[in-house]
Amino acid sequence: MSDLKLDLFLPYRLSVVSNRVSAAIATAYDRLFGLKIPEWRLIAVIAEGPGITQQALGVATRMDKVTVSRAAQALVERGLVSRAPNEGDRRSHLLALTATGRTLYDQVAPKALELEAKVLEQLAPAERVALSAMLDRIEASATEVAPEGVGAD
Repeated sequence: MSDLKLDLFLPYRLSVVSNRVSAAIATAYDRLFGLKIPEWRLIAVIAEGPGITQQALGVATRMDKVTVSRAAQALVERGLVSRAPNEGDRRSHLLALTATGRTLYDQVAPKALELEAKVLEQLAPAERVALSAMLDRIEASATEVAPEGVGAD
């Protein structure tokens, strides 16, 4: 049996890389826009449509209910997101960007793409495409090993 070397263990390496990239970007989001990563993720997903439930946000962002709830509440309190009754399901609400939220999104989105480009600038275009394809395959394989919802918070 081979010994586990944490620095070579894929889940650990993915976590470390993810944490480093997120930390670098989180610093910029917080400094420039006063946003935490969960708040930005919600804004980005909410911006894609006319309204979305917190449950759907959790699925889309892969964040747990508590994180989604806290981030949504913070965005509502800042006037960036509105909460309206969900006519399709009276037990939930639809979240949508306010005009202020849309303006913030329009400022943050280009900065997010700029930060992503800086992180990826060491990779050639073909390597970026290959990395994206590999991440898709790893995610699909991980989903087969442990389907979504299994072992999740």
